[in-house]
Amino acid sequence: MKNTPPKTIVFKAQKVLKPKLLYLKRELRKCDFGVAIFGSARVQMNKKVYKQVYNLAKKIGMHGYDLITGGGPGLMEAASAGHSDGDQLRRADLIGLTIQLPFEQSVNQYLELRKDFATFSARLEHFMALSNVLVVSPGGIGTMLELFFSWQLLQVHHIEFKPIILVGNMWKPLIQWMKKYMLKEKLVNKDDFRFIFLVKDEKAAIKIIDKYHREYVKTGKCAYVPELHGKTTAKPH
Repeated sequence: MKNTPPKTIVFKAQKVLKPKLLYLKRELRKCDFGVAIFGSARVQMNKKVYKQVYNLAKKIGMHGYDLITGGGPGLMEAASAGHSDGDQLRRADLIGLTIQLPFEQSVNQYLELRKDFATFSARLEHFMALSNVLVVSPGGIGTMLELFFSWQLLQVHHIEFKPIILVGNMWKPLIQWMKKYMLKEKLVNKDDFRFIFLVKDEKAAIKIIDKYHREYVKTGKCAYVPELHGKTTAKPH
């Protein structure tokens, strides 16, 4: 079977007509391994990056990892569709954290769990609580916000270590610019870049995700944001 987005959504639309409401504390007690995928709502299905995100999310689903996205169209839909096709045994959760906007606010119909937010800050804190790995695919200002919000929390040790995987060619010049100007002027530390993993495509991304899943199973550490939930006695799986 080719790893390309499905032409129809009949299977999933019939399976889940309305996603269940996400209860954060209940979900966190499960201590599941979760991967967040950030990316543009504006990318259409015929674009190469749409297929790449679909393929990556399908692998994530096949491996039984939870997937967390913004729940909207574009690359969020590509990820949701891929995860749905990959996780045919429904071992993992497909979570959408949606945001109230005057535009681009349609919700894709693959979601299994959903929570709506009025503010970006609360939404992003939920992403941090549910995710062990953060994947950033091409996007605009919203995607940049997600990247730098995550990065700052890691920088100041407000959350446990999570790799930030930047997928695609658009990110390398940004990191080079930061090192050329911000690092040179000592506005950031060299150590701040240890969270960042630049990869060309979804094949390289899944290798990093699998690596950190193995460490997650070995160490027993769940995703952790102190202000959202306390210590958990749940065991990773």
